Order: sequence, then structure tokens, then C-alpha cells
Amino acid sequence: MAKNTTVFFCRECGFESAKWMGQCPGCHAWNTFTEEPVRKSAPASSVKREQRPFRQARTVLIRDIDLSESKRISSGMSELDRVLGGGIVPGSLVLLGGDPGIGKSTILLQVCRYLSEHGTKVLYISGEESLQQVKMRAVRMGEFSGELKLASETDLSDIEELIREEKPEVTIIDSIQTMYREDISSAPGSVSQVRECTNTLLQIAKQDGVTVFLVGHVTKEGTVAGPRVLEHMVDTVLYFEGDRSMDYRLIRAVKNRFGATNEVGVFEMTGEGLKEVLNPSDYMLSGRPEQASGSVVTCVMEGTRPLLLEIQALVSKTNFGLPRRTSVGIDYNRVNLLIAVIEKRAGLPLYEYDAYVNITGGMRVSEPGIDLAIVMALASGYKDVPVSDQVIVFGEVGLAGEIRGVAQPGIRVREAVKLGYTRCILPEACRKNIDRSLLGSCVFVKTVREAIALIR
Repeated sequence: MAKNTTVFFCRECGFESAKWMGQCPGCHAWNTFTEEPVRKSAPASSVKREQRPFRQARTVLIRDIDLSESKRISSGMSELDRVLGGGIVPGSLVLLGGDPGIGKSTILLQVCRYLSEHGTKVLYISGEESLQQVKMRAVRMGEFSGELKLASETDLSDIEELIREEKPEVTIIDSIQTMYREDISSAPGSVSQVRECTNTLLQIAKQDGVTVFLVGHVTKEGTVAGPRVLEHMVDTVLYFEGDRSMDYRLIRAVKNRFGATNEVGVFEMTGEGLKEVLNPSDYMLSGRPEQASGSVVTCVMEGTRPLLLEIQALVSKTNFGLPRRTSVGIDYNRVNLLIAVIEKRAGLPLYEYDAYVNITGGMRVSEPGIDLAIVMALASGYKDVPVSDQVIVFGEVGLAGEIRGVAQPGIRVREAVKLGYTRCILPEACRKNIDRSLLGSCVFVKTVREAIALIR
């Protein structure tokens, strides 16, 4: 017999507990536990073996598995295909999360338009908007000539029957937090509902070969709302990022069973939807000031793509006994550590100055390869001497003041030369990884003091 009981779940991370707790042990958030009923079945061991249907497990040699049927489908956007690992994989379950109004529904509707116009059967199920509202958004994007089918439904049992009946190749669920199952008494969007609904859609995707895209809401910390197991259940997790005050948007893959993680697709928000940015480095550096002190260009690797960014630093005399430090787009503690290295290893008295460091364009970067660029920007701001506009800088900085190597330096230098930069300041440890044809554009440094001495 099935037994009904209640369990406490954390609204932020999905941590499960038999009793209420003030602070979640998983995410350390306060007052986030809610009590929800959970339906538990009898254990399988209590069912007699002769009462169970007999199923014999089968094995297959790996060399006998045919991959010809798992051909990827293009989404119509090369940037999205890059993030997905080369296109849409049939039978995959993809989760797309992001802040409200950032463009999740818009880009999926654009994908639906392309797929339906090229003969792919697509079913768009909206649980947040009526069919008229979806149509109004579609009209802003342009004409829809394909056979795109829409439905406004939140009951997952009806949705499951609809998918079996229509037999689409691609299904959009917008959003997973609005779906519910009648056999679960908790409210839509709760931990139990999100987990069970996702499990049902996962079975549909794997058994029927239907590609399912799930739109997910995010918490105030920027993670997908619901249990943490949700991200483990799906094949691919994509995050829509970007400052709402800026025109560009980023789609980042944080999990991908069919491609590389940390790939990034860059888009520009327009009145007619999202437009691909094929040269994001040029886009990010647009409007850069000429011959300004404290401005340095660096190159970061987003997956397999090199991306050029501008780092700005403002260093000014402090009016208080304790200098102020501020960072935007960079870890605050990392900036403090690099300032300490500059003071100790290069002899610059930054303890008497306020320091403000910023990555332009609203990007957030955690790669240690930008350390040397931050150091050069701070030194340039302190000396009030500009770094040449034709110079690009990258490298990791150690506590002893040494410059350590970074991953894929040859790709970074090649991207910089392609965009017109004539001089690259990089670690000496990267010399062996640079093509001979590019060595003439490189200046190799071993310590922070050597790098700062180049600013004259």
C-alpha cells in the first residue's frame, strides 16, 4: 500500500530533511524550508517475485551500437549550436534557465520558427502565457510560415497524452515550474512537482526520441529554482546571462553530455528578437577609449572560443586611513590579493590609494588568466601612463610575483593578431606553445616586476 507522509524541502537548493531546520545544510540559506507531502510506495522487496512481470536484461557490444540515427539537428543559430555541442541531439532533455525577461521564451520561439520552416514537427506548450500572448510575441519576430503547433496547458497528464498523439520531434515546455501532476498534492513549482514532472518528461524524451526543452526559473542567487537533482536529470543545462541594461545576452553551457562545457554563445537583443553576434570580441571592445591610463585588453577562453575583453582600473589617492577597493565582474578577494602582490613584489605603494577595477560590458570572469591584465591595469592607473592600444595581456600571477602559464596561449595570440593587435605580453612558460610565425608579436615575462617595467 502507498503511504502518504510529509518531508521538508529547501526552496533554494532542494535539500531534503525529515524535520524543519532554520538554516539549510546544503546552501546555508535561512528560513527556506517548506513542508510538502510526499507519496512513498511500498519497497520492491515486499512484492513477491512471481507477481512481478519477468523482464530479462540484455547487453549490447559497444561496437554494435549504431550512431547514424543520432544525427544532430541545426537550431538555425550557429551560436546556439556551438553551445549545444554542434546542434540539437534527438531525444535529449535540455534545461534553459535565466532571469525573468532576459529572452528565454524569445530564443526558443525563434528556434521553433526555423525548425518548423524546415520540416521538423514542433510542439510549443506554454504554461505561463495564453495562445494569443504567444502569437503577439511571434508577430514581433516576423512571419511564421511553418507548421508550428501551440498549446496552453499545465496538467502534465494532458501534456503527456498530447505528445503521444501529436508525435513531435521537438517539444518546448515553458516553464517547468508551472507544470503539475494531479497525484502530487503540493503546489506547482514546488520541489516535489518539479522533480516528478521532469522525471516524466525525461522518460518521454528517452523512450519516444522527442527532444524536450525546459524553461526554468532562477532564484535570487542565479541558479535554477527547484531541487538540485533537476540539473542532474537533464542532459544539458544552459544559463541565459547578461545585464538587462545592455543589449547583448550570453548563453552558457554549464553541463552538456553531448559537447564541451563552458561554451558561450553571444546574442544581441533587438526589437525583432535575438540576433547572433558572430564576432563577440569586436563587439565587447566597441567604444574603448584611446590612450587612456588603466585600460588593458586581455583574452579569456570561454570553452573553445577566445574572447577579448577590456579591463579598466582607476587608482586615486585615498582621503581616509583605510583605502577603498571595488571590483565589478571580478572576484573582490582576487583583486585584493593581486594588489598585495604588486605592493610586495613590485614596490608600488597602493596602500595609500583607492583602487577600482571593472570589466567593461557587464561580463563576469573567474579565469586566473586575467591576473596579469589586472596587474598591468592597476600599474597603468597608478603611474597614469597608458598601455598601448595595440597590446594584449594575459597570464596568471602567483603570490611570489611569478607569471604562470595559461591554457591554450596559441589560440589567444592568434585571435589577437587576427583582430589587429601587434604585441602580446604573456608568460615565459607559454613560449613553447606559440607558433614560430607568431613569436615576433610576443613579449614574454617571468615576474610582475618585469611586466610593470614595460609601462613607460
